[in-house]
Amino acid sequence: QVQLVEYGGGWVQAGGSLILSCAASGLTFSGYATGWFRQAPGKDREFVAAVRWTGSSTYYKESVKGRFNISRDNAKNTGYLQMNSLKPDETAVYYCAARSAYRGISPNAYDYDYWGQGTQVTVSS
Repeated sequence: QVQLVEYGGGWVQAGGSLILSCAASGLTFSGYATGWFRQAPGKDREFVAAVRWTGSSTYYKESVKGRFNISRDNAKNTGYLQMNSLKPDETAVYYCAARSAYRGISPNAYDYDYWGQGTQVTVSS
């Protein structure tokens, strides 16, 4: 059974930082690209960042470039999203997702095969 479990969400003041982790089990983690998405109340789920299975290629939502960093440790079956200079409008549930590696990375939620349950990130002003 494939499981993706996010950790590290919480409350932070505007301008602060958080590191989210995504622990994977039930799959060969190195065989999957990973992505992070977020969904605020009343809004659609949106792409944040994605990383190729090797960790060598990344893709970001324009508004988070330079502030967020996506990475992964295949030996630990874990993905990460370092978030700096957080803004109140980035308050959302953050989800990690996995997509078969041969298909490459994608900003589209429908392209991902597996999803975590999400972790709440609240940024106060």
